[in-house]
Amino acid sequence: MSGALTTAYKMLGKHGFADIMQNGHTGEKSLHTNAFFDAGELICVFAAEKILETPNYLTVQTGENKHITLQPDFLQYINHSCNPNVFFDTPRMELIALKEIQPGDELVFFYPSTEWQMDRPFECFCGTQQCLHRIQGAAFLSEQEAGRYRLTDFILQTLQTPKTK
Repeated sequence: MSGALTTAYKMLGKHGFADIMQNGHTGEKSLHTNAFFDAGELICVFAAEKILETPNYLTVQTGENKHITLQPDFLQYINHSCNPNVFFDTPRMELIALKEIQPGDELVFFYPSTEWQMDRPFECFCGTQQCLHRIQGAAFLSEQEAGRYRLTDFILQTLQTPKTK
């Protein structure tokens, strides 16, 4: 982590391969790795702590009307980016590195990769060239936008299901 980054963040907790950090300016919490991961590498396994029928801002969707809270619970601090570096492989219950990740990097995933319709849509300010700006879930992605991302099996199947009028 660079000097500027470490002064802007306060460590809230250490959890094996990652640390929960809080931005001193915005108060936003995030998860930063303290290890190196190659693209395609397994970062950790996860489980469903609870299974809910409706989404909330802390759940990951694994099927129609099936939303899980994550165990270990510190994974909830993985924020959104339109340029993700991790992916929640929900059939295998594995967190996978999408690209090389260096110690200090924030772990980020593309929320619509797991969410069909989000409980709390929001304006994205990730600042990446491919930023979609409005994040609502995979149901709102164009075919071209969806094609840029690794998506869960549930999202892929739902996108391929013909829409009824």
